[in-house]
Amino acid sequence: MVKFYTQSYTYDYPFPTVTLAYFLRYPNPFSTHVLSTDVISRSFDAESQTLHTTRLHLKRSKLPTAVLNILPRSLLGTSASSGNDSQAYILEHSAIDLRTGTMRTENRNLDWTGVLSVVERQTYTASGAPLASDPESHTAVSTTVTLSSRLGQRFKRRPTAAAPDADEDSASKLGFFKSWSQASIQRSIEAIGLKRASKSQPNAKEGMKHVLERLRSGGLGAVLEEMRRLQREGQGFGFICWSHGWLRRV
Repeated sequence: MVKFYTQSYTYDYPFPTVTLAYFLRYPNPFSTHVLSTDVISRSFDAESQTLHTTRLHLKRSKLPTAVLNILPRSLLGTSASSGNDSQAYILEHSAIDLRTGTMRTENRNLDWTGVLSVVERQTYTASGAPLASDPESHTAVSTTVTLSSRLGQRFKRRPTAAAPDADEDSASKLGFFKSWSQASIQRSIEAIGLKRASKSQPNAKEGMKHVLERLRSGGLGAVLEEMRRLQREGQGFGFICWSHGWLRRV
C-alpha cells in the first residue's frame, strides 16, 4: 500500500534563478531544522548537457508522536530509543537538463525506512523563453511525495515476544500492535506520514520563495550573509564558504 501527496505551483522567477535557489535553500528561516548539507558527487555530461548532483542533508527530525503512541520502541530501532527527537539523513539527487530547461530532483529518507519510506520527486520546468533569456519568464514546479510502510512485514520477521528488558508500556503496545493486520499497520503509518507531508510542503515552498526574494533584492551576497547570520544565531549549519563556485560546509 502506498499513499501520494501531489502539488503544483509556479515561481515568478526564471529557471536559472530557481535552480540556483534550490542549491542555496538551506538554511532559511522556514527550514532551521536542517543542520548540514554536503555534496557527495557532482558531474556534468557534456553530450546531454546535464548537471548531476548528489547531496546529503542532515536534519533535526522526529518520529510523529502518533507513531510513538502506537508502536513499541523495540520495533523502532535505536534512533528512537531515547525519545522522538533525533537527527535524520536525507539523500538528494538532482539533474538539470540545460537543453530543455528542466530540473528533476529526488529526496528520500535514509533513517526509519523500516517504519516509513518517504520519497519526494520534483520537476522544475522553464516557461517562456529558453533558459529564461526573457527576465519575465516563470518556472513551473510539480511535486509528488510517495509514502510507503513495510512495518507489518518487518514485524513478521521479528520475535513475537517482547524483549526481556522491555517496560510494561512497551509490552502493552506490542500486544496491541500484534492484534493488527499488516494492511492496517501500513495504512495507519502511511496516513500519519501523509498528514505530516501536507503540513511540511508549504514551509518548503515558502523557504524557496524567501531565498528567491533575497537573490532578487540583494543577489548572491545577500543570501550568503543571511546564512552567516543564521549560523551566528544557532539556526544555520556549521561554517559556510564559497569554494570552486559551489556552496559547501567546512
